[in-house]
Amino acid sequence: MPGTRIAAVGHHQPEHVLTNDDLGRMVDTDDAWIRKRTGIGTRRIARTESVTDMASAAADKALAAAGLAPEDVDMVVVATCTAIERCPNTATRVAGRLGIPAAVGFEINNACAGFSTALATADHAVQAGAARHALVIGAEKMSDVTDWTDRSTCVLLGDGAGAVVVSGGGEGSGIGPVVWGSDPTGGDAVLIDGGWHPRFRQDGRAVYRWATTSMAPVALEACRRAGVDPAGLGAVVTHQANLRIIEAIVRQLGVDRAVVARDVVDSGNTSAASIPLALAKLVERGEVPTGAPTLLLGFGGGLSWAAQVVACP
Repeated sequence: MPGTRIAAVGHHQPEHVLTNDDLGRMVDTDDAWIRKRTGIGTRRIARTESVTDMASAAADKALAAAGLAPEDVDMVVVATCTAIERCPNTATRVAGRLGIPAAVGFEINNACAGFSTALATADHAVQAGAARHALVIGAEKMSDVTDWTDRSTCVLLGDGAGAVVVSGGGEGSGIGPVVWGSDPTGGDAVLIDGGWHPRFRQDGRAVYRWATTSMAPVALEACRRAGVDPAGLGAVVTHQANLRIIEAIVRQLGVDRAVVARDVVDSGNTSAASIPLALAKLVERGEVPTGAPTLLLGFGGGLSWAAQVVACP
């Protein structure tokens, strides 16, 4: 069976930067309190852009970087939990914006694990011959669901999008086997609810305990299935939930020589967008060598997870 690879990446963030000092003028908080508990310094907020706008911008960059024309794309998958339109889905909107004809398009709502879930889905489709090239996008406008009066959550969230092109890669595979699952008994720990005026809520302590005790074994299993020694990883890109969670997981993995994505410091928690956004920045800055084994680890609402080792594009 032919292998697959991430052929290119792209990302997009809104221009408006919301600092911790800005938040301190909105709620009872300050820069020191936010950094100590989350590691976050700034986040980007989309004032006028929609999820579709940001997803399209990131996907357009990835497509250009891959050297592909719109008609080369057979599949568009968007991971998001903040799309406003129920129908049509964001993926078909993106296809329309980019001039992609006749591609299958669908959304995956798996919250913060959404991108890795979508990547695995596209990987399987390309391996099965159901698509030649797939655009996989994580895009979120978390500001639409933020309660700006709740200091425990409003300091966390940001907006943005990241995208990758998945293509056939000859023998072998640049995208390793996925490790995915969920623990629905903890589903109420992370919520976006409230009907037509939804708001993000979470039990921060429960999420922290779960992520810091359960996700390292998932990551190690993804490495095992890919045949990669964790000590040999070139990079680790986890969901950018907060810096304390990221560093706790990394310590358990024993990956001292790997480049660790810490985009949460500048971008906040962008849910399904966080992994492709952070990955694209590492690639574009040349911080990880092409082909280096890179661990992607998504986790969050559901409680869901998905992880795989990929060759850095």
